Amino acid sequence: MSVPLAAPHAGSARFANPVRVLFSRTGAMCLVELQKLRRDRTELITRAIQPALWLVIFGETFTRIRAIPTGHTPYLDFLAPGILAQSALFVSIFYGIQIIWERDAGVLAKLIVTPTPRAALVTGKAFAAGVRALFQAFVVVILAAILGVGMTANPLKLLGTAVVLLLGSAFFCCLSITIAGLVLKRERMMGIGQAIMMPLFFASNALYPVAIMPGWLRVLNHINPLSYEVEALRGLLIGAPARLGLDFGILICATVVAISVASGLLGRLTR
Repeated sequence: MSVPLAAPHAGSARFANPVRVLFSRTGAMCLVELQKLRRDRTELITRAIQPALWLVIFGETFTRIRAIPTGHTPYLDFLAPGILAQSALFVSIFYGIQIIWERDAGVLAKLIVTPTPRAALVTGKAFAAGVRALFQAFVVVILAAILGVGMTANPLKLLGTAVVLLLGSAFFCCLSITIAGLVLKRERMMGIGQAIMMPLFFASNALYPVAIMPGWLRVLNHINPLSYEVEALRGLLIGAPARLGLDFGILICATVVAISVASGLLGRLTR
């Protein structure tokens, strides 16, 4: 009777090992990426300048002139979650340049030939981008609190906010790696990154409600993952109406698909 019982156990072990390897290698790659912050901590401060300017200048100005209707929600409160999403986008969208640099330096070729799965390499970079975005988001949240933005102090909602930022950053990082795998050149990657960054931002609900958008912009808003990230952040941070189940579902699915596509194109960078 011991033989039939041993067979499922062995099969489950064979199934668990690849999963365990994937998670351990992903964690290792994420730590390697985050070690770079120890050598250049000023990057976190300099990257926080742009979202801070959006809050202090754009937010304060449009709050005073009441140019954008946000109902009973002060415009600065409405804007703060959008700026959090924007800061995560700006951190992540240029990761493709970094991976092309690693290709040119010979680092990527060495990583590809190791037993580490390509999905682990991509996922490690993706969630390292998310952790970078969390550091930057912390600065933005502190500034928003100083400006009087009414945000939740609920620990579960703050944890959900962190998860949303991680997923959004991971998706846009993988999108950037995918583009890098297609264009193969740093100059092209930089140009494309700059070309898609602002349209993604302005074609979302980060700055203004969906209700005041023209019809064609609403269509773009509905297919823009950044919009679902912003909606989830607003629901969690300021209690705005949000479809959290839909928002999390779309962000998770988009991130999984992006990791798969980026992993498939990673080998193209080493040819």
